[in-house]
Amino acid sequence: MRAPKDRPNTRFHGRVENAAVTCAHPGCREPGEFRAPASVEGRSGDRPPQWRWLCLDHVREFNAGYNFFSGMSTEEIEAAQRPFAGWERETRAFAHTGADRPPRWGDFADPLDAIGARFRQAAPKQRDDGKPLSGENRRDLATLGLEPNADRRALRQRYTELVRRYHPDHNGGDRTHETKLQSVIGAYQRLKGAPAFA
Repeated sequence: MRAPKDRPNTRFHGRVENAAVTCAHPGCREPGEFRAPASVEGRSGDRPPQWRWLCLDHVREFNAGYNFFSGMSTEEIEAAQRPFAGWERETRAFAHTGADRPPRWGDFADPLDAIGARFRQAAPKQRDDGKPLSGENRRDLATLGLEPNADRRALRQRYTELVRRYHPDHNGGDRTHETKLQSVIGAYQRLKGAPAFA
């Protein structure tokens, strides 16, 4: 809802209402509700910038006369106005703990090529015949100890071998491998109906 025309807008970006400090302009007794740099030199160096607090009228006066480029040479102004200013500085690398190392950005002209290279490195191995494997299919193949390129015959042979190894009837009634047997049977049941083995 818009404010009526006879009432001035009381909401301003950056305003600190009910400020405890008074305006820093000499002789002004209004509350200092807006922050402004204490000096142009305050923006340089490693120390944090120095601020002063001004009322609305004096911050408007300050903004009208503020010149970001004051004190800069022509070359510094041109450098600050370039569309890609700042991109030539190398940024700090992210911490590398446990994950695969990303590709060197400097080896690529296009950042999208670098991102694609990283994901190509991390992509799981595909089947030679081009048949799809889901994440569950890959986990089931790992349970059976098979490679992604295994065919239906290799699947059946591996299943038979593991059932003989873990089934209590083939181990003198030993039931310690029951959970492994159940995971092998479940993996085989899912894989034999998967598109890669159809």
